[in-house]
Amino acid sequence: MQLGIALNMPAEAGRSDAAVLREHMMLGDLAEPLGFDSLFVLEHHFSGYLLSPSPFETLAFYAGRTNRLMLGTAAIVLPWHDPIRVAEQIAVLDVMSDGRCIFAFGRGRSAAEFDGFRVPMQESRGRFVEAAEIVLRALTTDRFEYEGEFYRIPPVSIRPRPAFRPHERFYGAAMGRESISVVARLGFGMLTSTQKTWAALNSDASHFREAASVAGKHPPGPIVLASISIAESRQQARDRAAEYFGREWGMIDEHYGFSGGRVANVPGYESYEATELYFAQLADASFRARATTDYADLQIVGTPADCAEQIDELHRVTEAGHIVLEFTFGGLPVGEAEASMRLFANKVMPALRSRQSRMPVSS
Repeated sequence: MQLGIALNMPAEAGRSDAAVLREHMMLGDLAEPLGFDSLFVLEHHFSGYLLSPSPFETLAFYAGRTNRLMLGTAAIVLPWHDPIRVAEQIAVLDVMSDGRCIFAFGRGRSAAEFDGFRVPMQESRGRFVEAAEIVLRALTTDRFEYEGEFYRIPPVSIRPRPAFRPHERFYGAAMGRESISVVARLGFGMLTSTQKTWAALNSDASHFREAASVAGKHPPGPIVLASISIAESRQQARDRAAEYFGREWGMIDEHYGFSGGRVANVPGYESYEATELYFAQLADASFRARATTDYADLQIVGTPADCAEQIDELHRVTEAGHIVLEFTFGGLPVGEAEASMRLFANKVMPALRSRQSRMPVSS
């Protein structure tokens, strides 16, 4: 199991975006010296939800500042991009980083972002599949062409050619069963998050392995994203989770528009009806408090010993090859996030490494 951090960069009222960006990127600079295995960057646009519209550029920056750190996207939303450009950017970053990159892709779920890119949201799944196929062909075939419903590519070859087989490090964001099946058929690994109960994540992981096996694919273990609130005191960790997970609801809803019913009425997104109903109820303070407690129970919250045990359990439940931790959430001050990262590195990471070293090796 590898341990990474996600570089979340939410805007802050009263501060310039540039100042916030610089401050959060200093957290990224801590990942390698603190002993984390990876740094992941998300993609979002057109709001202050996360100031992260250019994952490839951000990761290229860190590729030049690190030596061993794996660098990941979580995720590039393929329907918003020309797949040929995505393939070129992957090839360049693959060479620049000496093959240290993990590339995860998604289909997107923010109506405002689809509107901004002038892409019909109802076409997202079809565009995702075709774009993924094009990226794969571009990186594995010297010269190729493609004829699909959404993309028509004449005979073309991308340069530079990738040097370290980046397609073997492809993942797809998958939370629903249909998306899980699509990702498995493509032969990608699965990227998921603790937005569900861990029992549901276990079921999803099993479904993914079965779907991949049927498709004749042998992907690596999942990458799981989880938020973490860690402190020397269990109560302090819980209080921080209650405050900042509580603030996260509004940030999510402002970006995605769930409470306004902007997603579930789009063909292909019907499964979000329950999510929209849930967000509509968050206007009630008592419901919001219960929802925040329930959400905290899905994340990594507690003392260093608590967090080590919970990560071990999450690893066992999902068979994750990689767990990526979000130390900044809900507008948590960067100073507190940095202290949490240092505490995790000093007390949790050694405990987890020690446990792994004692695990029996199967013959």
